[in-house]
Amino acid sequence: MTLFLPSFILEDMEDKLSDLFSWAPDFWNFQLIQVDGQSITFGTVLTGIILFILGYFICKSISRQFAKKILSRFDIDQALQHTLQTFVFYILLVILTLFVLRLLHVPVTIFTVLGGALAIGVGFGSQNIVNNFISGLIIMIERPVKVGDIIEVGDVSGTVINIGARSTQIKTLDNTHYVIPNSTFLEQNVLNWTLSDDLVRTFVSVGVAYGSDARKVEELLKQAAQEEEKVLNYPEPVVVFSDFGDNALVFKLFFWTKIKDIMSLRALESALRFRINHLFNEAEIVIAFPQRDVHLDTPSPIKVEVLK
Repeated sequence: MTLFLPSFILEDMEDKLSDLFSWAPDFWNFQLIQVDGQSITFGTVLTGIILFILGYFICKSISRQFAKKILSRFDIDQALQHTLQTFVFYILLVILTLFVLRLLHVPVTIFTVLGGALAIGVGFGSQNIVNNFISGLIIMIERPVKVGDIIEVGDVSGTVINIGARSTQIKTLDNTHYVIPNSTFLEQNVLNWTLSDDLVRTFVSVGVAYGSDARKVEELLKQAAQEEEKVLNYPEPVVVFSDFGDNALVFKLFFWTKIKDIMSLRALESALRFRINHLFNEAEIVIAFPQRDVHLDTPSPIKVEVLK
C-alpha cells in the first residue's frame, strides 16, 4: 500500500522540519570562550569530551597489555609492575590530552584559563583531591607502601590490593575492603610488615606460679619453639625472664618467622601457646592466674562455725 501526498503538503512538512532543527548549527557553533583569537565552541568541547572518554579506555587497555606482554617477561615483582603500569597510563593520558587539543585546534594556552579556574576550585574544597593525587604519586615513586604489602594504618590492618590516583584499597582478614585516601599514608604512622622483606619477629608471653623452676621454664619454651616448623632456627629463639609480676613470673619467648599475612602470624602464636600449655602440664609447671591472699587484723579471734 502506497501513500501519496500532495506536493504542497510535502513542501510544508519540509519547511517545518527545517525550522525545527534550524537551531542545531547555531547551538553546535555556540562560542563558549575565546583563547588567543581561537574560538572554543560547544561542538569543540563535546567532541573533545567524546574523544577523551574513548581514549581513556584505550590508554587503560594499552597500559594493561604493556604490563601483561612486556613487564611480565622481566624479573620484576608485582608491586613494581603495578607502579610502572600506572605511570605508563598517566603518560598516555597526557599524550592523549595534547593530541585531542591539537586535533581540535585548541591552543595549549587554554590551560592558563583552566589553571585559574582550578585555583579557585582548590580554594573552595578541591584541595583534598589534589592532595590525595600528589600523595599517590609520591607513594608510587618512593614506594613506602606497595601492592601486596601487609600494613597497619590507624585501626585498619590488611593487604594492599591497589594504589590508585586518589586512594588505596586494603583487604582485611575479614575479607572487607577499606578505601583509604593516599594522603593518610603520608600524614600518619604506617606499620609495613613487609617493606624490606617478609621476616618478622614476634613473641609469646606466659606467666608461671611463684616457686616454679625458672630454668626449666626457659628450657620448655625453647623446646616449644624448636618443635614448631614455621619458627626459624636463625636468628634463634630467645627466652627472656621479663618481670616479677603481681601473681606470676613473667617470661617472653621471642622468635622469627616469615609472614604471609597477619592471620598466619596469629595462628603461629596460637600453636605455640597450645604446645607450651602441653609441655607445662607434663612438667607440672603451673601457669599462674590472678589470686589474692586476704589477711584480717582483728583484736580477737574470729569465731568460725561449721554447719551441717
